[in-house]
Amino acid sequence: MCGILAVLLASQNNVASEIAEGLQLLQHRGQDACGVVTCGPKGRFYQCKGNGMVRDLLDAKNLSQLIGGMGVGHARYPTAGSSAQSEAQPFYVNSPYGLVFAHNGNLINTDHLRYYLDHYAHRHINTSSDSELLLNLLADALQKTGKFRIDEDDIFRAIREVMQMTSGGYACTAMIAGYGIFGFRDPNGIRPMGWAKRKSETVPGGFDYMMASESVVCDALGYSDWTDIKPGEAIIVTQDGVKTMQCTPARTFAPDVFEYVYFARPDSVVDGISVYRARMAMGDALAATAKAQLDKAGIKVDVVIPVPDTSRVAALQLAQNLNIPYREGFVKNRYVGRTFIMPGQELRRKNVRRKLNAMALEFAGKNVMIVDDSIVRGTTSKEIIVMAREAGAKKVIMASCAPPIRYPCVYGIDMPSRHELVAHDRTEDEIAEYIGADHIIFQSLDDLVSSCQRLNPSIERFECSVFNGEYVTGGVDEAYLSHIEGLRNDNAKRKAGQQGAGPALVNINGANASNVVLASQPLGDVTGGGEVAGGGDISQVVGLSNENAGEAKESPSIVVGLDNQR
Repeated sequence: MCGILAVLLASQNNVASEIAEGLQLLQHRGQDACGVVTCGPKGRFYQCKGNGMVRDLLDAKNLSQLIGGMGVGHARYPTAGSSAQSEAQPFYVNSPYGLVFAHNGNLINTDHLRYYLDHYAHRHINTSSDSELLLNLLADALQKTGKFRIDEDDIFRAIREVMQMTSGGYACTAMIAGYGIFGFRDPNGIRPMGWAKRKSETVPGGFDYMMASESVVCDALGYSDWTDIKPGEAIIVTQDGVKTMQCTPARTFAPDVFEYVYFARPDSVVDGISVYRARMAMGDALAATAKAQLDKAGIKVDVVIPVPDTSRVAALQLAQNLNIPYREGFVKNRYVGRTFIMPGQELRRKNVRRKLNAMALEFAGKNVMIVDDSIVRGTTSKEIIVMAREAGAKKVIMASCAPPIRYPCVYGIDMPSRHELVAHDRTEDEIAEYIGADHIIFQSLDDLVSSCQRLNPSIERFECSVFNGEYVTGGVDEAYLSHIEGLRNDNAKRKAGQQGAGPALVNINGANASNVVLASQPLGDVTGGGEVAGGGDISQVVGLSNENAGEAKESPSIVVGLDNQR
């Protein structure tokens, strides 16, 4: 569930600060790592990426080193691969052209693709990230053109080939040195992305363009005419304007319903659906379910309290429908990230206490209904209920705006192992007992889908596999689920994180260098390569170049991985 964006400015300079600001607006989609790659006036790439939050990595000093008027940004939330710094995006290859790539989602046929790239395309894959697979598939398809310079038709054909070879959910942005930016979306439209434009303040008659995961980024930065990229569609933006093409026939359009439940910001509009309005509708529907269950159980609720922030909208609507007081019983520490997307169960549990504090005034002596957007592993819910009881609550009723999550997600949300899901192989009563609630209320799947679908009736299906086990792309069987559970459960991630810990050291053609500032070759140079001579360990690297090979210069204190392919 990464956040991606790409920007092309008519003025052709100073794009980095705008990308950084956009990534901060997408920080909720990924807190593990972030990165920016820009393209300067000579077709050179400048990059800054590494583990950490946007505000920490992309400070004023580092941004000042990122030259150019177009670029790609990424905020990483790891679901495949490890948390090593080498897997921070955007990724880069220099053959057949300087190509930068950022990806949100997950592929489900990575073994097949890795075999193809190794045995047929002869492209080396340096990480365990499926994003790097996508980048090299795209580069291989572009190389098949055999052209010194490519045009839009070549790029569209290459994207079509990538879509035909891949299966899964993905939204991608990319940049070709000295040419422009482009993006595309999987044929089922599982992962979100759109684009917008604004009049340039410095170039008369010119326009700036942005692609992003969510509309809120473009709204906040003054872009207008937001347009969702259609399933199977690609868009290319150059200084000459915008071109779009349906690269492959759209399959069943099925945006991920979990975007509306949890991931997207409430002020975003995703595929024509206001996330805020969808959550209001979820609260309305949940209120009807709650009333029926509470009446049947003979439970009187004194107060409704949301788990901040994503459940606030639905909780307020539920309280109004039930005519029960709505109170903010939990105070949130805004400097602790989203616990759901933190790697490791123990870290999530500890950070619940650091993130939330219960006010006894709202809990003492009351029957409390706590409303959350969803219940995934149960870690957060269990800790929150303990906090409510410690604050004096008589009874704690847990209400979820989403149905029980019983199946793993394979399209880019960190729900890989069935055995880590609290609802897997448990009844609702057993879930309540496990998390310590007196009663638990779940939204029905029909009501959840209806809450979103009513706002855009043209969407006939949503990707709901985490609730019903029906995977829209097909190709997901028991063997596949067992395979990814072995690779992506918390224990596996912990081991991968330990192996990938420490600074990202890069070796270029066997030479070690220190404090190197590099940049990419102009579009059309298909020779690749570029040697760097010098002493010391490489720990501070920006970009890659043929033009300044061998030069060692001062650089900002930034750590990046470098993929010098072929």
